[in-house]
Amino acid sequence: MPASVHRWTREVAPLGPKIRGWREALHRRPELAYEEAETQGLLVETLGELGISYKTYPRSTAVVGWIGTDRPGPVVALRADMDGLPVEESTGWKHRSEVKGRMHACGHDVHMSALLGAAAVLRDHEAELPGPITLLFQPAEEQGERGGAGPLIEHGALEDPKVDFVVGQHVAPEIRTGRIGWGVGPVMASADRFRIEVGGTGGHAATPHRGPDAILAAAEIVQGLQALVSRMRDPADPVVVSVGSIHGGTRDNVLPETVQIEGTVRTLRPDTRKLMERRLRQRVSMIAKSSGATAAIDYEHGYPVTVNHEEATETVVEGLRAELGNAALVPLERPLMGAEDFSRYLEQVPGSFLFLGVGGPGVGGLHSPKFLPGPDAPLHGAAALLAASAALQAG
Repeated sequence: MPASVHRWTREVAPLGPKIRGWREALHRRPELAYEEAETQGLLVETLGELGISYKTYPRSTAVVGWIGTDRPGPVVALRADMDGLPVEESTGWKHRSEVKGRMHACGHDVHMSALLGAAAVLRDHEAELPGPITLLFQPAEEQGERGGAGPLIEHGALEDPKVDFVVGQHVAPEIRTGRIGWGVGPVMASADRFRIEVGGTGGHAATPHRGPDAILAAAEIVQGLQALVSRMRDPADPVVVSVGSIHGGTRDNVLPETVQIEGTVRTLRPDTRKLMERRLRQRVSMIAKSSGATAAIDYEHGYPVTVNHEEATETVVEGLRAELGNAALVPLERPLMGAEDFSRYLEQVPGSFLFLGVGGPGVGGLHSPKFLPGPDAPLHGAAALLAASAALQAG
């Protein structure tokens, strides 16, 4: 499959109505992590219509497909995530979510329809493929801890045929539609979660001196956590510590016995990741003790750092440059502090994670109830996946 300027864009164009239709159907029926049964059914039906062999797994909503399994060259896996978010959509789109309190607010409907579009083109050119293509439709990317990539790897999705390279992408509203963001090395952070239960002495709000005040101690802990960023690590080494949830108390004149705090720690280096956990445990315990309170800390490691392999990424970028032109490629200025369980695939095989530009008027931001990439977003995504896989298989 020789490379030529806009070859894949032209291949995808006639499939535009189908790809948009798949995206619309997926967008209307979003499902949360590990609950993507209806989504799985739509994917299985579509792959069957395209004549693509696929497999599902017990107690999993994942779908893995294969094209060109008899071809002798390198095996490239292309991944799309499947789950939506607990967000009530307010886009006003005629194909908006039909499920109350659920929405594809992170663009996974675009990812899936783009991969289906790429699969349709690859199926038409199966006899020309240098090597096999594995299609990874993966659940539970938004889950944040275990995620869906790890279980899919354990199911053997990267084996038989053994995958040589893996490529994924994520919509990026900060990049203009039609452009692709890329980077080498760390491109997204690790994401760890902490839960802290602060214990005090419950009682009347008029007599706080009779025991430790869990709310006051919790407030001091939230404030004190920021010193982990400002004073306890190299300022040239990016770290984010954010508290996203505090729960405690029932009314204005009752001091609660406990307060729950939940938050996240984002880092880009394994050593820093270990340091932040150690320092967080120390600091929280010291602040609680100084208040006479207690603090039970649960710290969970989530997704690791997403590290793009240099050689594979450079090959992918050359393929994208041949397809789209140099002006369409946007080098990342710095790693993003969001996290992705695509990182788990990159721990197993070389590959690259790309950022699919969908920015434009009225698109909104990721996880927003108004997030709505344009109708051509999955077509651009399909062309990008095709160009990347062709470049990797061509070597």
